[in-house]
Amino acid sequence: LSTNSLSVDHRLLHHLIVHQLLPTGGGYAKLSRMQAFLMWCILSKIKFCFPLLMLKTMVRAFTQKKSFLPFGSILTKIFQHHQVRLEGEVATKLKKEDTYNKSTLNRMGWKKQG
Repeated sequence: LSTNSLSVDHRLLHHLIVHQLLPTGGGYAKLSRMQAFLMWCILSKIKFCFPLLMLKTMVRAFTQKKSFLPFGSILTKIFQHHQVRLEGEVATKLKKEDTYNKSTLNRMGWKKQG
């Protein structure tokens, strides 16, 4: 399924999934089975085990030759909360696609009403 055929609301949900909940670093034009499943769970208000999903995603990333560490932003927040020392780590700025603002929502087709 192409993400272009999704409604604006579903495109935003898909964007959040591929950039925050299930970052894979791959293409975003097609909807994977796992992405569709997560969308269904969220829209149907069905609980899923996010820590297990994170763990499986990280293990999969570790076993691939070309990969990146997923959940960097989330892990940094967790480490900071638990006062894990991060000296010597290289800070990375968030990319535009990792932030949400008026411009991002306009590109996705959201229009201000009223």
